[in-house]
Amino acid sequence: MILACTAVVAGLALMVWSADRFVEGAAVTARHFGMAPLLIGMVVVGFGTSAPEMAVSALAASQGSPDIALGNAYGSNITNIALILGVSALICPIWVQRQILKKELPILMAVTLLAGWLLLDGHLTRLDGTLLLGVFALLMTWTIAGSLRSASTVPVSDEAPSGMPIRTALLWLVAGLVLLVVSSQALVWGAVAIAKQFGVSELLIGLTIVAVGTSLPELASSVIAARKGEHEIALGNVLGSNLFNTLVVVGIAALIQPMAITAEVLSRDVPVMSALTLSLFVLGFGFRKSGSLGRIKGLALILCYLGYTLHLIYTASPALP
Repeated sequence: MILACTAVVAGLALMVWSADRFVEGAAVTARHFGMAPLLIGMVVVGFGTSAPEMAVSALAASQGSPDIALGNAYGSNITNIALILGVSALICPIWVQRQILKKELPILMAVTLLAGWLLLDGHLTRLDGTLLLGVFALLMTWTIAGSLRSASTVPVSDEAPSGMPIRTALLWLVAGLVLLVVSSQALVWGAVAIAKQFGVSELLIGLTIVAVGTSLPELASSVIAARKGEHEIALGNVLGSNLFNTLVVVGIAALIQPMAITAEVLSRDVPVMSALTLSLFVLGFGFRKSGSLGRIKGLALILCYLGYTLHLIYTASPALP
């Protein structure tokens, strides 16, 4: 039991550190080879902050723990909106541009509904996983093409963002990815061991401990962005991460190992994830001007997360009446 708890704590800590090294190394490498700054932020950093979810879900699926794979992905989405955006808004109000309400949020809502529809038959097959990954590829192609057109007149600096030599960047790129996989392995093993020890469902572990742990990179980047007044980064990081989790993380897990869907995912977790996504339209809407997620709205999101987590603990643990 002590070894399992140590594996979870050490796995989370190493995961956050290795993800940070991986993102920094990838950003410097991308800049060195001439990628536009916008694409660095959208593709490299966006992938890096969601890499822990992808690694954990892939390993969980390959080890026959589909509930952790799904719980990690959907639990991370719930955590991103309710906890991460809530904490970020509590620190500093986040302005929501109308463009986000007209474009990014509708896309995320449509993807969330697609994911729920694929789960209705009670199974997630390799064909479903292929469809999710195909939708992501189409969205990325469309987004990158639009970004390249917008950035075509913007000159790209040859300077590395941190002054890191390219050899060091390549080292961190490879080492960070390896450590990310190792830490994910330790985290999955420890989480499954704890779940079996206490008789708690793997779904509960995936929705809580693993989901929060793999969302720590998003939490750090969104909080820092909110403190610096980078509102679009704070909100865009969460929206992009949820899009990646829903399409890529779940898609890869389904390709590795088709899985049966438990009733709780359909009746509780997907509706909560959809409702929170829909709530961003209401919370972010502004009359005749850009809306905002202020401190009161941030506190409301945090309370929603606490209520959801308490409900999980109460209903999913056999030790409770």
